[in-house]
Amino acid sequence: MKYVIVGGVAGGATAAARLRRIDEMSDILLLEKGKYISYANCGLPYYIGGVIAEREKLLVQTPASFSQRFRVDVRVENEVIAIHPQNKTITIRTADGREYKEAYDKLLLSPGATPVRPPLEGIDSEGIFTLRNVEDTDHIKSYLTEHAVKRAVVVGAGFIGLEMAENLRHAGVAVSVVEMGNQVMAPIDFSMAAPVHQHLIQKGVSLYLEEGVTHFQRTEQGITVFLKSGKTIPADMVLLSIGVRPATALAKQAGLKIGEAGGIWVDEYLETSEKDIYAVGDAIEYPHPLTGKPWLNYLANPANRQGRIVADNMVFGNTVSYEGAIGTSIAKVFDMTVASTGLAAKRLKQWNMEYQSSVTHSASHAGYYPDALPLTLKLTFHPTTGKLYGAQCIGYEGVDKRIDQIAGLIKQGGTVYDLMETEHTYAPPFSSAKDPIAIAGYVASNIISGAMPVITWRELVEQKKEVMLVDTRTAEEYSFGTISGAVNIPLDDIRERITEIPTDKPVVLFCAVGLRGYLTQRILMGRGYKNVRNLSGGYKLYSAAVAPVPVPAEISSQSTPAVQPTVASQPNPASVVSAPAKETLKINACGLQCPGPIMQVKKAMDTLAPGERVEIVATDAGFARDASAWCDTTGNQLIDIYEEKGRHTVVIEKGDPAAVCPSAGSVASGRGKTFILFSDDLDKALATFVLANGAAATGQKVTVFFTFWGLNVLKKVQKPKVQKDIFGKMFGMMLPSSSLRLKLSQMNMFGMGSKMMRFLMKRKGVDSLESLRAQALAQGVEFIACQMSMDMMGISREELLDEVTIGGVATYMERADKANVNLFI
Repeated sequence: MKYVIVGGVAGGATAAARLRRIDEMSDILLLEKGKYISYANCGLPYYIGGVIAEREKLLVQTPASFSQRFRVDVRVENEVIAIHPQNKTITIRTADGREYKEAYDKLLLSPGATPVRPPLEGIDSEGIFTLRNVEDTDHIKSYLTEHAVKRAVVVGAGFIGLEMAENLRHAGVAVSVVEMGNQVMAPIDFSMAAPVHQHLIQKGVSLYLEEGVTHFQRTEQGITVFLKSGKTIPADMVLLSIGVRPATALAKQAGLKIGEAGGIWVDEYLETSEKDIYAVGDAIEYPHPLTGKPWLNYLANPANRQGRIVADNMVFGNTVSYEGAIGTSIAKVFDMTVASTGLAAKRLKQWNMEYQSSVTHSASHAGYYPDALPLTLKLTFHPTTGKLYGAQCIGYEGVDKRIDQIAGLIKQGGTVYDLMETEHTYAPPFSSAKDPIAIAGYVASNIISGAMPVITWRELVEQKKEVMLVDTRTAEEYSFGTISGAVNIPLDDIRERITEIPTDKPVVLFCAVGLRGYLTQRILMGRGYKNVRNLSGGYKLYSAAVAPVPVPAEISSQSTPAVQPTVASQPNPASVVSAPAKETLKINACGLQCPGPIMQVKKAMDTLAPGERVEIVATDAGFARDASAWCDTTGNQLIDIYEEKGRHTVVIEKGDPAAVCPSAGSVASGRGKTFILFSDDLDKALATFVLANGAAATGQKVTVFFTFWGLNVLKKVQKPKVQKDIFGKMFGMMLPSSSLRLKLSQMNMFGMGSKMMRFLMKRKGVDSLESLRAQALAQGVEFIACQMSMDMMGISREELLDEVTIGGVATYMERADKANVNLFI
């Protein structure tokens, strides 16, 4: 029996070795058009970047060693140019142009895929490369050395493109990545790619999303890359990583069937439409196990598995069926690991498949054990049966083992309930008692059962004006940043402040990662609330997904792109400044989940004197992202912020309270605002809180002094029983019982006007009076109730909101002296 294999990498080499192990006496001919066989093509970018120092380590087997060990006739630089199925022969061309024929009994095609190289003007210029094999690697490596490359453009942000971006940065090259899509790494969903965008920018990569290349121009200064937006990027080298196509030219010439997806069609035994001709690897298409639709899968693991199966079928007859691949992949992007398996939400949506998704945030191992790093895990699954469709995971440690476990369950037809039942090894250095995939399973099961109705970040963007947003985090977390329009009611205060949440309006709850939002949701649902949803993935996912990718600075043809500051650290690069070294208090908050790091830095800052610094190291990326905004609003100064291997270091210098808060400084500071609310008219109360919130949003000290009728705005809806004299009881009957009973100053129409006003506010997406009041308190607006007015009107302290302080004229005048605006309403 004579077996001929076309292609000596991955599937072809695996099949040849397997053939020899199960058939010692047959003739095996392995033909490869390149110079090398059985090389580690996935390691090529790391050799270019110097991570893999020795080129020989990429060559798993040489033609000579493979031939000797497996007794295989290996012929490199021998390209098969034609197949003749009718007489079972092939035509081969050697490197020197000579042609000859060989016969076969069984033929295996493993030609791989070819890089996409669009017909753009200037694409064949010197210094423009693709990376697919060892020869490409050698050319790129020598070009980097000989031309002293300082600037490179990577076109395409897939796995190879990002790996090359990383390794070029390791080699000291400034890198720009151009991608036509709105995200990097197309196999994963946008929300999971968003943190990767931030990480790339943090590592100094200039990111051009939703941009296409129109043409290239070679000049004396290098290569100019022209984009569809009209921008240009100067470069010394360009790497094309636009994608690959299955190498089907040989199959087409032989009359073999080409499938719907453009690959070589094979049956379940990996046999083509022509008897005794088989095919494996990147060149074939095969039905996806979850959809039954034909698809192309350019991954090494399936190619090697196919090589083993096809060898058995070629020797023993078609006895082993190939189960198909679901597309399990992983990539290292600088310090971050990105992995996926199965079908992402966007793919399910594209194929009109009914699905639900969940996003959870966990630590790579027990949080109390040093260096626990964050993991974000997204599942897609059937909304009623829970059948797993796919998973995506990003993090710094432990990403691979979670995706591998889920991939195994998906291939076996598993459900989210199998994630809950999976038995994990547990010790603090390796995991938690509840492993991240178990937590993901519990959350998904709660979504399916209805115990936790959710809203995705995309849905919230569309519906934000129609819902009441409640931030269930602590006030300290809230001060670091929140979703616009959200009211801060911490989880631990929810029962006391439940009257602030309407029962007749959709409510969306959120916290940092989803847990406190869920606990709040259970409280509200247990008290009769019907339309309450929890934000899937919490503020951590939402803020990353909606954060804009900064536009890279223009690069001159003579300059080297500067390393950009991280989006995760600051919206305004100017806020990071250099300063002389000072005594620094160091805090390690690694492993603490939100709000842990925030509470640590707040506590530390309270102990420092102006000019002193705190350096906090945390593994919670959300803390690093919000630190700059917090500094801007508190008057503290962000000195430095950087990230290394998932550990975010933030250095903050305490500012001078006198320069930040007028209440602590001199009258000359003049940045405070005071309001006297004398009226209990609904429209006037609304105006007061709108102005107070606007002033507070700029970081100014704001005080509202409630006197006489204005005290009615502060009354609780559910008031405790208090003893009152006859006059107090009379005032109680005549005055509004709470803010919900306030009237309009004009056109009240026996209460119809105020009801119409509230209806229109709800319809127009305007926050209610109660919501504006809560927002003011959350922003630190000071509420002072006039003691004399309370005594006159028979109002006791217990009837007013808990956050209110009691004061008199002297208290108000002290605040007014330090303000530059005083309003009487």
